[in-house]
Amino acid sequence: MDAITYDLVDIETNSSTSTATLVDLLRYRAVVQPDQTAYTFLLDGELAEVGLSYAELDSRARAIAAALNAAGVTCGQRALLLYPPGLEFTAGFFGCLYAGVVAIPAYPPDPARLNRTLPRLQAIIADAKAVVALTTSPLLALATKLFEQAGDLKALRWLATDALPEGIEQEWRPTEVTTDTLAFLQYTSGSTGAPRGVMLNHSHLLHNASLVHHGFQHTLNDKYFSSACWSRSMPESRPS
Repeated sequence: MDAITYDLVDIETNSSTSTATLVDLLRYRAVVQPDQTAYTFLLDGELAEVGLSYAELDSRARAIAAALNAAGVTCGQRALLLYPPGLEFTAGFFGCLYAGVVAIPAYPPDPARLNRTLPRLQAIIADAKAVVALTTSPLLALATKLFEQAGDLKALRWLATDALPEGIEQEWRPTEVTTDTLAFLQYTSGSTGAPRGVMLNHSHLLHNASLVHHGFQHTLNDKYFSSACWSRSMPESRPS
């Protein structure tokens, strides 16, 4: 079966290229639009913001992918993404893609509602067969306090992606990722039963992004706003 590719148009040069995966897409953007902002996070929900350029996101993704490889996580294995709202989540997601690891966005356990949030997380770990968890240093400190009562959390390999060694991105080596490679598992909330996962590969995400572009016809100078996390929305494949 022939691989599905999606044409990307560089509005400045009116040239086009083809991409089959989100890894291809970000690598392309990091070369042709390195300094353009890829993602912005509103710290206060309104004005205060932090951002990542395409080059910065590519560097962060390579660093996380290299750290996953160094931890013994192999292509096709599953990784929990346990992050607070912010750009560290975006970097973690792309880091998984760069490593060929299946991302599983999930809510971190809430100490105030452990009787509900911890069982949901444990159900996802068991169903997805996750082997590693990506998170931040503060959340890792919280998670270690739960290891005694949650052996399945303790059994995971844990990586704080905000504390990786400097220069580790140079150790990244591309892995084989195709249009049919599983990108991430999107789980339901579990509010009416056990969480259920939906499998989404690279072609699903690029096709969805293509539909968004055709619907909105946004250009190089437009910005796309989303109030939802990646577990409920799809990434953008066109300049924004």
